[in-house]
Amino acid sequence: MKIFPAIDIKDKKCVRLVKGDFDNKTEYEPSPVEQAGKYKDHGFKNLHIVDLDGALTGKTVNLDIIQEIVTKFDLKIEIGGGIRNLESIQKYTDAGVEKVILGSAAIKDKNFLKNACEKFPNKIALGLDAKDGYLSVSGWKENSDQLTLDYLKEVNDFGASRLIYTDINRDGMKQSPNFEETAKIANTSNCPVIISGGVSSIDDIKKAKELNNSNIEGIIVGKAIYDGDIKLDELVKELDA
Repeated sequence: MKIFPAIDIKDKKCVRLVKGDFDNKTEYEPSPVEQAGKYKDHGFKNLHIVDLDGALTGKTVNLDIIQEIVTKFDLKIEIGGGIRNLESIQKYTDAGVEKVILGSAAIKDKNFLKNACEKFPNKIALGLDAKDGYLSVSGWKENSDQLTLDYLKEVNDFGASRLIYTDINRDGMKQSPNFEETAKIANTSNCPVIISGGVSSIDDIKKAKELNNSNIEGIIVGKAIYDGDIKLDELVKELDA
């Protein structure tokens, strides 16, 4: 089970949002680069980064920070947030990230997803953010009328190399992930799935492992780290347990 500690960047700072609400955010002391260094020092190999400025503007606003993290720490990074064209994907792959996460742009335009997967083989992760079974887009401000599983079936053969499934109702709430729904997604998906949203304790990591689903590749942990509910020393033990 891969563990992806999370860094959300806004105005060059580490922040966490509750249910994706920009008006309900907490800023944290360490800079994104310092936080990445802390994860590296503890022995983590993977990192989940969201450029919230990018999500709002559709531009690679924090590319320099991402580049610095990749260069300094040699971490496998997946990056998301407002990636809406092939040029942005190119910039991130040139910067050395492992996966580029496509969300709203891929849901609104399936051809964009298909083209991206063809042009950047093994580099594209699909981010599916759902609320009550339906996909949400545009930084979770809009709900689409598409059922998550229906959309997944339509794009399942496009060649995405990873799928990140977030239950918005759980995100930032520390109420445990929606394991049941994630398992359904994993059973349908042609590519490995990452659990996201709501991790509250080490028990959630253990539960994720107990799902024993060979198509669940890992889990993202964010707010619970920053708020001290999960200690990095404890969490890193789960990498090898």
